[in-house]
Amino acid sequence: MSSQKKKVTPSFFAHAVLKTSRFEEMVKYWKTLLNADIAHQDAMFCFMTYDDEHHRLAIVSVPGLKDNQGQTAGLDHLAYTYASMDDLISTYERLKVAGIEPGWCINHGPTLSLYYTDPDGSRAELQIDLFSNSDQANEFIASDAFVENPIGIKFEPEVLFGRYQSGETLEALTVRRPLRQGESFFDHLNS
Repeated sequence: MSSQKKKVTPSFFAHAVLKTSRFEEMVKYWKTLLNADIAHQDAMFCFMTYDDEHHRLAIVSVPGLKDNQGQTAGLDHLAYTYASMDDLISTYERLKVAGIEPGWCINHGPTLSLYYTDPDGSRAELQIDLFSNSDQANEFIASDAFVENPIGIKFEPEVLFGRYQSGETLEALTVRRPLRQGESFFDHLNS
Protein backbone atom coordinates (compact mmCIF):
# COMPACT_ATOMS: atom_id res chain seq x y z
CA MET A 1 0.00 0.00 0.00
CA SER A 2 1.35 3.41 -1.00
CA SER A 3 1.97 6.04 1.66
CA GLN A 4 0.93 8.71 -0.85
CA LYS A 5 -2.74 9.55 -0.84
CA LYS A 6 -4.62 10.64 -3.91
CA LYS A 7 -5.63 14.29 -3.79
CA VAL A 8 -9.42 14.30 -3.55
CA THR A 9 -11.21 17.39 -4.86
CA PRO A 10 -14.83 18.27 -5.67
CA SER A 11 -16.14 17.10 -9.04
CA PHE A 12 -17.74 20.47 -9.79
CA PHE A 13 -19.21 23.54 -8.10
CA ALA A 14 -22.88 22.75 -7.49
CA HIS A 15 -24.67 25.88 -6.28
CA ALA A 16 -24.66 29.03 -4.19
CA VAL A 17 -27.28 30.23 -1.72
CA LEU A 18 -28.11 33.88 -1.06
CA LYS A 19 -30.16 34.97 1.94
CA THR A 20 -32.23 38.12 1.69
CA SER A 21 -34.99 40.25 3.19
CA ARG A 22 -35.92 41.30 -0.38
CA PHE A 23 -37.07 37.87 -1.51
CA GLU A 24 -39.29 38.68 -4.51
CA GLU A 25 -36.97 41.43 -5.75
CA MET A 26 -33.93 39.15 -5.50
CA VAL A 27 -35.68 36.22 -7.19
CA LYS A 28 -36.69 38.47 -10.09
CA TYR A 29 -33.19 39.99 -10.35
CA TRP A 30 -31.23 36.72 -10.37
CA LYS A 31 -33.75 34.94 -12.60
CA THR A 32 -33.35 37.79 -15.10
CA LEU A 33 -29.56 38.06 -14.70
CA LEU A 34 -28.93 34.37 -15.31
CA ASN A 35 -31.87 33.83 -17.68
CA ALA A 36 -32.69 31.01 -15.26
CA ASP A 37 -35.64 28.72 -14.80
CA ILE A 38 -37.33 28.29 -11.44
CA ALA A 39 -37.04 24.66 -10.28
CA HIS A 40 -38.99 25.31 -7.06
CA GLN A 41 -40.36 28.36 -5.29
CA ASP A 42 -42.43 28.83 -2.17
CA ALA A 43 -42.73 31.66 0.37
CA MET A 44 -39.27 30.98 1.80
CA PHE A 45 -37.12 29.34 -0.89
CA CYS A 46 -36.45 29.72 -4.58
CA PHE A 47 -34.26 27.22 -6.41
CA MET A 48 -33.22 28.17 -9.94
CA THR A 49 -31.07 26.69 -12.66
CA TYR A 50 -29.74 27.59 -16.09
CA ASP A 51 -28.51 24.14 -17.12
CA ASP A 52 -29.17 20.46 -16.35
CA GLU A 53 -28.29 20.75 -12.64
CA HIS A 54 -31.38 20.68 -10.40
CA HIS A 55 -30.39 24.09 -9.00
CA ARG A 56 -27.43 26.42 -9.36
CA LEU A 57 -28.65 29.24 -7.16
CA ALA A 58 -31.02 29.36 -4.23
CA ILE A 59 -32.56 32.46 -2.70
CA VAL A 60 -33.73 32.16 0.90
CA SER A 61 -36.10 34.64 2.53
CA VAL A 62 -34.87 35.74 5.94
CA PRO A 63 -36.88 38.75 7.15
CA GLY A 64 -35.05 41.47 9.08
CA LEU A 65 -31.53 41.02 7.73
CA LYS A 66 -29.27 44.08 7.81
CA ASP A 67 -28.21 45.53 4.45
CA ASN A 68 -24.71 44.81 3.15
CA GLN A 69 -22.64 47.91 3.76
CA GLY A 70 -19.98 46.90 1.24
CA GLN A 71 -17.15 46.98 3.76
CA THR A 72 -17.67 43.59 5.37
CA ALA A 73 -15.66 40.41 5.06
CA GLY A 74 -17.08 37.60 2.98
CA LEU A 75 -17.79 36.59 -0.58
CA ASP A 76 -17.12 39.34 -3.13
CA HIS A 77 -18.90 37.90 -6.17
CA LEU A 78 -20.08 34.86 -8.07
CA ALA A 79 -18.64 34.44 -11.59
CA TYR A 80 -20.35 32.91 -14.62
CA THR A 81 -18.55 32.15 -17.89
CA TYR A 82 -20.27 32.45 -21.27
CA ALA A 83 -19.28 30.42 -24.33
CA SER A 84 -18.57 33.35 -26.66
CA MET A 85 -18.37 37.10 -27.10
CA ASP A 86 -21.66 36.96 -28.98
CA ASP A 87 -23.30 35.30 -25.96
CA LEU A 88 -21.85 37.92 -23.60
CA ILE A 89 -23.04 40.77 -25.83
CA SER A 90 -26.49 39.21 -26.17
CA THR A 91 -26.71 38.89 -22.39
CA TYR A 92 -25.52 42.47 -21.88
CA GLU A 93 -28.17 43.73 -24.33
CA ARG A 94 -30.95 41.60 -22.80
CA LEU A 95 -30.10 42.84 -19.31
CA LYS A 96 -29.86 46.46 -20.44
CA VAL A 97 -33.41 46.25 -21.85
CA ALA A 98 -34.50 44.88 -18.45
CA GLY A 99 -32.88 47.88 -16.71
CA ILE A 100 -29.90 45.93 -15.36
CA GLU A 101 -26.54 47.46 -16.24
CA PRO A 102 -23.00 46.55 -15.18
CA GLY A 103 -21.28 48.75 -12.64
CA TRP A 104 -17.77 47.70 -13.63
CA CYS A 105 -16.43 46.38 -16.94
CA ILE A 106 -12.85 45.17 -17.05
CA ASN A 107 -10.45 43.26 -19.22
CA HIS A 108 -8.68 41.18 -16.57
CA GLY A 109 -6.41 39.56 -19.17
CA PRO A 110 -7.62 35.98 -18.80
CA THR A 111 -11.25 37.17 -18.96
CA LEU A 112 -13.37 40.02 -20.26
CA SER A 113 -15.80 40.71 -17.43
CA LEU A 114 -18.98 42.62 -16.64
CA TYR A 115 -19.85 43.05 -12.94
CA TYR A 116 -23.46 43.45 -11.84
CA THR A 117 -24.74 44.29 -8.35
CA ASP A 118 -27.98 42.80 -7.03
CA PRO A 119 -30.52 44.64 -4.81
CA ASP A 120 -28.73 43.38 -1.66
CA GLY A 121 -25.28 44.52 -2.83
CA SER A 122 -23.95 41.10 -3.87
CA ARG A 123 -22.12 41.00 -7.17
CA ALA A 124 -22.06 38.69 -10.17
CA GLU A 125 -19.30 38.61 -12.77
CA LEU A 126 -20.43 37.65 -16.27
CA GLN A 127 -17.36 36.84 -18.34
CA ILE A 128 -15.79 35.17 -21.32
CA ASP A 129 -12.40 33.47 -21.36
CA LEU A 130 -9.86 35.25 -23.55
CA PHE A 131 -7.42 32.35 -23.85
CA SER A 132 -8.22 29.19 -25.75
CA ASN A 133 -7.00 26.92 -22.94
CA SER A 134 -6.09 26.94 -19.27
CA ASP A 135 -2.35 26.57 -19.95
CA GLN A 136 -2.33 29.92 -21.77
CA ALA A 137 -4.34 31.58 -18.98
CA ASN A 138 -2.02 30.15 -16.32
CA GLU A 139 1.01 31.36 -18.29
CA PHE A 140 -0.46 34.87 -18.37
CA ILE A 141 -1.18 34.82 -14.62
CA ALA A 142 2.47 33.84 -14.01
CA SER A 143 3.75 36.67 -16.27
CA ASP A 144 5.30 40.03 -15.41
CA ALA A 145 2.31 41.75 -17.09
CA PHE A 146 -0.01 40.19 -14.51
CA VAL A 147 2.32 41.03 -11.61
CA GLU A 148 2.39 44.66 -12.80
CA ASN A 149 -1.40 44.78 -13.11
CA PRO A 150 -3.37 41.95 -11.45
CA ILE A 151 -6.68 43.82 -11.86
CA GLY A 152 -6.88 44.71 -15.54
CA ILE A 153 -8.03 47.62 -17.67
CA LYS A 154 -11.54 49.11 -17.58
CA PHE A 155 -13.52 49.29 -20.80
CA GLU A 156 -16.78 50.82 -22.03
CA PRO A 157 -19.04 47.96 -23.17
CA GLU A 158 -20.95 49.99 -25.77
CA VAL A 159 -17.68 50.99 -27.45
CA LEU A 160 -15.95 47.60 -27.28
CA PHE A 161 -19.05 45.61 -28.24
CA GLY A 162 -19.83 48.02 -31.08
CA ARG A 163 -16.34 47.63 -32.51
CA TYR A 164 -16.66 43.84 -32.27
CA GLN A 165 -20.03 43.89 -34.02
CA SER A 166 -18.49 46.11 -36.74
CA GLY A 167 -16.00 43.37 -37.57
CA GLU A 168 -12.94 43.91 -35.38
CA THR A 169 -11.59 40.65 -34.04
CA LEU A 170 -11.96 39.63 -30.43
CA GLU A 171 -8.20 39.06 -30.25
CA ALA A 172 -7.42 42.59 -31.45
CA LEU A 173 -9.99 44.19 -29.14
CA THR A 174 -8.93 42.36 -26.00
CA VAL A 175 -5.14 42.62 -26.05
CA ARG A 176 -4.61 44.03 -22.58
CA ARG A 177 -2.48 47.12 -22.85
CA PRO A 178 0.28 47.79 -20.32
CA LEU A 179 -0.26 50.47 -17.71
CA ARG A 180 0.61 53.94 -18.93
CA GLN A 181 3.30 56.12 -17.33
CA GLY A 182 1.99 57.23 -13.92
CA GLU A 183 -1.04 54.90 -14.11
CA SER A 184 -1.68 52.34 -11.40
CA PHE A 185 -3.87 49.25 -11.42
CA PHE A 186 -5.67 50.95 -8.52
CA ASP A 187 -7.01 53.37 -11.15
CA HIS A 188 -9.00 50.43 -12.58
CA LEU A 189 -10.43 49.09 -9.32
CA ASN A 190 -14.17 49.17 -8.86
CA SER A 191 -15.00 52.09 -6.59
